[in-house]
Amino acid sequence: MDTFSAAVMLFLIMDPLGNLPIFASILRHIEPKKRRRVLIRELLFALIIMLLFLFAGESILNFLNLRSESVSIAGGIILFLIAIKMIFPQPGGVTGLPAGEEPFIVPMAIPLMAGPSVLAALILLAHTDGNRMMDWTVALLAAWGVSAVILLFYKVFTKVLGEKGLTAVERLMGMVLVMISVQMFLDGVANYMQAFQPK
Repeated sequence: MDTFSAAVMLFLIMDPLGNLPIFASILRHIEPKKRRRVLIRELLFALIIMLLFLFAGESILNFLNLRSESVSIAGGIILFLIAIKMIFPQPGGVTGLPAGEEPFIVPMAIPLMAGPSVLAALILLAHTDGNRMMDWTVALLAAWGVSAVILLFYKVFTKVLGEKGLTAVERLMGMVLVMISVQMFLDGVANYMQAFQPK
């Protein structure tokens, strides 16, 4: 996987357009002059957490004694499930914050921005090729940067796209993520089968 593909994958998993209504709902109950400060703070928290998982991912897998093939297959399954939820969203509430309470790390930084699927994908990237950490860092920063811009201008995107437009874009992103997840799963299976073929 090249740097651009990794950045696209991470961006799709972060799903900023899908999170727009949720972020808007949370920020609506905060004083207008505090909203941008709170949003920037939560985005920075998310970036720090994702960088920690990217650079500690290899150590975690070594400690658990996991093969790269199993991580690839598991990552493909997780991404597939996330993509299905993007295509077929479930109704229900998204936060348990009382009105007026300022969010701190949860739920904006974790799990909305740096969710389990993003952290799993970062561990997978680090394990797949530990010699390309600079590429993965650039990919993460690019995906986070684009997501941050979209979320910082959430009012503009919400007005331009509308509720139906946001839903359509999220489902389209889900379809792309399905293809990425299937490819990741097939690569893991192919590498696993190849490892046991007689030489």
